Amino acid sequence: MTTPMELGIYTFGDMITDPHTGQAVSPQQRMDQIMETAILADQAGLDVFGVGEHHALAYVNSATAAMIAGIAAVTQRIRLTSASTSISTADPVRTFQEFATADLISHGRVEIIFGRGAFTNNFPLFGYDLKDYDALFVEKTGLFSQLNTQERVTWEGRFRPALDNAEIAPRSAQATIPVWMGAVSANSVARAAMGGYPLAVPMVGGSVPDYARSIALYRQLWQESGHDPQAARVATFEHLHVAQSASHVHERFYPYYSAYLQPLFNGLMPKPVFEQMLSPRGTLVAGSAQQVIDKLLYQHEVFGTSRFFGQIDIGGQPHAEVMRGIERFATEVAPVIRRETSSPQTA
Repeated sequence: MTTPMELGIYTFGDMITDPHTGQAVSPQQRMDQIMETAILADQAGLDVFGVGEHHALAYVNSATAAMIAGIAAVTQRIRLTSASTSISTADPVRTFQEFATADLISHGRVEIIFGRGAFTNNFPLFGYDLKDYDALFVEKTGLFSQLNTQERVTWEGRFRPALDNAEIAPRSAQATIPVWMGAVSANSVARAAMGGYPLAVPMVGGSVPDYARSIALYRQLWQESGHDPQAARVATFEHLHVAQSASHVHERFYPYYSAYLQPLFNGLMPKPVFEQMLSPRGTLVAGSAQQVIDKLLYQHEVFGTSRFFGQIDIGGQPHAEVMRGIERFATEVAPVIRRETSSPQTA
């Protein structure tokens, strides 16, 4: 038997106006909703819950470690991760302290994903120059690695004051906080593989074969770097909607999804684009429970996925519908995926 694929959900906490009703939620309401979804995911037996990072008024998620600490206090067993953390514009020392604190609150359930992000508004917000985009990421992830493994750190770099035998406290409940690397581009994938990081792949748009090439490159470079091929781990992050039926996706979910992706299209998402994303090779995991199962098993066969994360609370959907979707995912989809991906025939 192999280890079954882990299943989870993640959120960016968008506060988009419901396209059906014209109603919007307040930041307080949205935060309460996220807490309720995390509690349900924990109680329903999902494996992991992720909190993304955005720095704009349309989102409530900007302080991910604080949110994870809050979720840790009201959940029991589910693992918790950022999705992802923009380390380039953060102080690695403070980031470690915040996540180590959350890890203590959770009794050792916290992880972190480092990514460079699709948005760059955090650079001017925190006083960094985009010309240092790559250098910031390399330096700060390297420093975090030291902080994660050493109680006292001596270090010197370009972008923050030097450390001279500095005490790094508190220490996390886990011996080290597990760190994944978010990547899609060849350079980022290579950095993750050669550094020995598990790979987190954000899949929005494009097709499964496109991402398969990136994941194949990761596995190749992982092995060429001397790492155990069996230890390579890949997680995918995709938009998710588990509906009552296939027709519900077209009739009810499409307006919400179009509203969420409106900035990409400067208006309504064209129906042919929606259909392509829904297709077996597309990256929108949506449909009936059976359709979601079929798509996830296909991706597991192609990618060898260790984890799947679904962003389920998008586009201003009513909170009750989101909660029903989580229940369907946990009770109708998850048992089948776990059974099929732990079978030697699909390993």
